[in-house]
Amino acid sequence: MTETSENTVETYGALQDKVPDQPPTSQWKDVWHQFRKHKGAVWGGGFLLFITLAVIVGPYVWTIDAQKLDIRAKDMRPIYVALWDGDAKTGWNHPFGTDQLGRDILANLLEGGRVSMAVGWLAMALTMVIGTFVGVTAGFFRRADGLLMRFTDLVLSLPILPITLVAVTLFRQPLVSRFGPEGGMFIMIVGIIGITSWMQTARIVRGEVLALKEREFVLAARSIGTSSSAIIRRHLLPNVISPIMVSATLGLAAAIITESALSFLGVGFPSDFPTWGKLLADAVSRMEAFPERVMLPGIAISLTVLSVNYLGDGLRDALDPRIRGR
Repeated sequence: MTETSENTVETYGALQDKVPDQPPTSQWKDVWHQFRKHKGAVWGGGFLLFITLAVIVGPYVWTIDAQKLDIRAKDMRPIYVALWDGDAKTGWNHPFGTDQLGRDILANLLEGGRVSMAVGWLAMALTMVIGTFVGVTAGFFRRADGLLMRFTDLVLSLPILPITLVAVTLFRQPLVSRFGPEGGMFIMIVGIIGITSWMQTARIVRGEVLALKEREFVLAARSIGTSSSAIIRRHLLPNVISPIMVSATLGLAAAIITESALSFLGVGFPSDFPTWGKLLADAVSRMEAFPERVMLPGIAISLTVLSVNYLGDGLRDALDPRIRGR
């Protein structure tokens, strides 16, 4: 075979389509692969899943009534304290100890965690719905952009805590009389947190929509007569899901902290209704004699918020195609 023929064969072979060695991976597999590289996010997601399942399933496993009073068993210390202090009053029936009224602290932590996590998840969902609606509307419809963004700036400039306290004072009694002490306060706290926390999500979503609506696939959809609602539903919302999910994790952490702060200040749930913030408030007066009563709910709040923040960082890195693969 001549040299010219060999070169022709090599050129022909180079121009032929080559079958890839491995099948192409899906986008969500790439996201999961990038997410696993973030050790903090994996830990955060695992702990958040653990604490959520613990507060849901825990009261069915640890069946002691959180509100049961047992004066004979009051002021018991946790088991781990008894290992250091042999004279400490303790008992295996109450591994985390009891308070000054004989209520089991582990049962109160589980019951209070259920309330705090429920408030956090629902308030976060409400925040995402409001923020996404405002952000998409302002970013896609130019006429509504100025009005909605000036309203968003106005709400951002308001002092949230005083407004929250005023709202609790005004709406506590009507809601409590209609839905009961626990149900009325639950609805009010979720509503207050959701209504006062949507602004950051709205601004993030608006910025993404402003960039996306000028992309070729959106312009092509407009050119064939696709309605605005269909463009938003089919093209814009799927492409802004990444910042929404990241904002949702941060909103969950903020909602848990806000509920704990309200309960700590005494403007949240009733005094006999346990939440992590209420457990902190009840333990402050005797924290020198029983420091673990402050540490236990404080550690639960801190680890939950920290895990949510790590999870948000991991989701941001995994869902951003500019970062994925580094």
